[in-house]
Amino acid sequence: MSLNTRILLVGLGVLLSAAPAAAHHSFAAEYDGNKPVALTGTLTKMLWSNPHAWVYIDVKGADGKVVTWAFETGGANALYRRGWKKPDLPVGVVVTIEGFLAKDGSPTVNATNIKLPDGRQLFAGSSGTGSPGKPASQP
Repeated sequence: MSLNTRILLVGLGVLLSAAPAAAHHSFAAEYDGNKPVALTGTLTKMLWSNPHAWVYIDVKGADGKVVTWAFETGGANALYRRGWKKPDLPVGVVVTIEGFLAKDGSPTVNATNIKLPDGRQLFAGSSGTGSPGKPASQP
C-alpha cells in the first residue's frame, strides 16, 4: 500500500469518527434550564433510538388547539436499563411529562420524568451535561 493511500485512509478514518462527536450536544446548547414545564397529553409516538429516544404527545391548549410536543429522552439502551419497556407507552395513553423547554421556542422539551396513568414515574433524563435538577410541576 502506498504512502498516499495510507494517508488518505487515516484522514478518512479521522473524519468519520469525528461526525458522531460533533452531532451530540449538551443540555445548555438547546434547552433552557430556567424554563421548567410539565405537560399532560395523549401519546402519539415513541421513537426508540440512540443517542436519544423521542416521545411525542398531543397537548390541548387553553384555546382548544392541539399541539404535538416532542420530548427528548435518554437513548433506548439507557431507558431499558432504567426500567422502561415498550408496553409501558402504548399510543393513546395519557401521560404527564416534566422537563425543560427548548431555547428556540419550538414545542420541544428535554424530558426528565414521565408519569404513567398507573402512577409510576419513569426517569427520562437525557442530557446530563449542564441540565438542572427535576423541574417544579406547572399547572
